[in-house]
Amino acid sequence: MSSPFTALLGQLIRHRGVSGCLVVGERDGMIVEANLQIGVKGEAFAALSASLYRKARRSALAAGFGEAGFFELTADAGRVCAVGRNELVLIVIGEPAVNVGLIRVEMLQAMELFA
Repeated sequence: MSSPFTALLGQLIRHRGVSGCLVVGERDGMIVEANLQIGVKGEAFAALSASLYRKARRSALAAGFGEAGFFELTADAGRVCAVGRNELVLIVIGEPAVNVGLIRVEMLQAMELFA
């Protein structure tokens, strides 16, 4: 049985350099649905990414910037991108050279599923 997120995650994982994508609960970091390559630690990424996104969202609101739109963490070995709405967070895990611009556009368009 597929969820509303199955096609979206299948589309995102096909991008060169993407090793995983997940929909998680913002509050608890629990995985709602995931599409991960072998070896990706989904539960760890889910919990940590949801926490980072939640803190970034709260910081943006506290600073008077309004709602956070797109969150990106860049490190030596990869990137984590996140967008959220209605207590769900869409997370994409990628290699350092992943095309973040294309991923960002698709992630922001996908927010319609989170309404």
